[in-house]
Amino acid sequence: MTKKQKKLLLRIAVSAALFAVAFFLPVKGIFRLFVFLVPYLTVGYSVLFKAGRNILHGQVFDENFLMALATVGALAIGEYPEAVFVMLFYQVGELFESIAVGKSRKSIGSLMDLRPDRATVERDGETVTLSPEEVRVGEILIVKPGEKIPLDGTVLEGSSSLDTVALTGESVPRDVTVGDTAISGCVNLSGLLRLRAEKPYGESTAAKILALVETSSANKAKAENFITVFAKFYTPAVVLAALLVALIPPLFDGAWSAGIYRALSFLVISCPCALVISVPLSFFAGIGGASKKGILVKGSSYLERLASASVVLFDKTGTLTEGSFLVSEVRPVRRTKEELLELAALAESYSNHPISLSLKTACGKELDASRVSEAEELSGRGVKAKIDGKTVYAGNRRLMEECGVVCGEEDGVGTAVFLCAEEDGDLRYEGYILISDRIKSSAAEALAALKALGVAKTVMLTGDKKAVAEKVGSELPLDCLHAELLPADKVAIAEKELAGKAPKKSLLFVGDGVNDAPVLALADVGVAMGALGSDAAIEAADVVIMDDDLKKLPLAIRCAKRTVRIMKENVLFSLLVKLAVLILSALGFCTMWEAVFADVGVMVIAVINAMRAMRVKEKN
Repeated sequence: MTKKQKKLLLRIAVSAALFAVAFFLPVKGIFRLFVFLVPYLTVGYSVLFKAGRNILHGQVFDENFLMALATVGALAIGEYPEAVFVMLFYQVGELFESIAVGKSRKSIGSLMDLRPDRATVERDGETVTLSPEEVRVGEILIVKPGEKIPLDGTVLEGSSSLDTVALTGESVPRDVTVGDTAISGCVNLSGLLRLRAEKPYGESTAAKILALVETSSANKAKAENFITVFAKFYTPAVVLAALLVALIPPLFDGAWSAGIYRALSFLVISCPCALVISVPLSFFAGIGGASKKGILVKGSSYLERLASASVVLFDKTGTLTEGSFLVSEVRPVRRTKEELLELAALAESYSNHPISLSLKTACGKELDASRVSEAEELSGRGVKAKIDGKTVYAGNRRLMEECGVVCGEEDGVGTAVFLCAEEDGDLRYEGYILISDRIKSSAAEALAALKALGVAKTVMLTGDKKAVAEKVGSELPLDCLHAELLPADKVAIAEKELAGKAPKKSLLFVGDGVNDAPVLALADVGVAMGALGSDAAIEAADVVIMDDDLKKLPLAIRCAKRTVRIMKENVLFSLLVKLAVLILSALGFCTMWEAVFADVGVMVIAVINAMRAMRVKEKN
């Protein structure tokens, strides 16, 4: 517990002890009032202070005003034990609420562990320790085992395993070596690393995630906004109703003391604490539970929309597929497969394009860079290089046509890299290599889970060739797919799906958050997949899944549905109990003792129920 919570607990304990003593003391009259005033003020002075302060600031009708009015009124009509007990039990409920909110906030606040405390930098020939905000782009960082990586950087020396659990929720470490990117907020587990800072701290991954978490409460759900407005009109209406309860029956029976007592009980019961507290707490707990699984939700409004998802649009590359290209076919004309692969790898050896990297990986041997000269990247077509003094072209069909080389149709699905090489002064066709992307192992299971959760339609959108899209579609349980799309085409399809979906249902778009920003912005909920290290994904999306696990999408929806269900349970339970006890109170069948149980008891039950949203289940 916090210092403030411990202080409140102490006040409750002291007040309860004083209340027990006062209850059994054989005193009467004005002395009995003073005896009960001591425990009353001990536990309730903060409520009276808040009520008075809010009245002075024009905020009259809130739960503090209702509690103050009801208990002071009880003291005025001589119901001293009831006044103390109402205030005592109310403060017990406030303590429960504070502990619950603190626990929920802690689950989100655990992400604050991402914040690095210091950075060790090589500057002017010396090693100095600075605040991460003071580090300049391009400076060399030293990160020892056990330390957090302070800024996003490129590994210059060393290799290590990084603990990414605070970012992704996954316990499996991520290995990095020379040339790899190390993300701020990760913990260096083993080897010493020298990094070159690539971004200032304000633009680092850790800083962006922290900013996201800190502002997540700004986007309120419709249910939260409704409860806020409801409480604003509900409270004065209740005060008016209590006034009528106090005045009208005594006009007929003359029992003014009984009428005032009924009105005070009515005020205690009507306090909307359970509604005002449990609804936002349910969403807050849901966001906290999701964050522990590496799913960042930018506000309760997006959690609410996730729960009503009916149409999900997927980007292909990097979302449904791995986004890492592999050689699937090698079709030589005049060489062996190994020779064609080596020729392609040498031609592409100076390129960092994913296709080039896949060719170098497939070659599987150490490449002699001295054999390559005059390497040139031909934008949108391929590469040109001199290998062993002879010109080689590697690229798409368009490049072959420019070279005057005739190549037949490729046999297979994927991206074809055609090659031609100089021989006897002419360019001759050497064959082609087929590059393909792999479907994620979790994709089929994730799509099936979405259907089980009530998603009516799943659609794949891709700019890739139709044959490639159809191959992916044949292996996954998609409802439909669209291929060879430009960004504008994706937007048009998303608009059509938005217009056709059922009322009060949501459309989700799942992509990488970089190339598909227009659709991410258009969708009811934009979900960025595999956003570790992607600034644009974190900024553009409404929900950020911090690793590449597609199964976390149905997990996010399951979390959202459970949160909304818990919120509705709290609202229904609170309203039904309060309505029943309010009627009994107005008719004189309910004392202030029952009233306080109805008010604070309902609040405590609702708060405990709301905290269940923190427990995110992997499966139903």
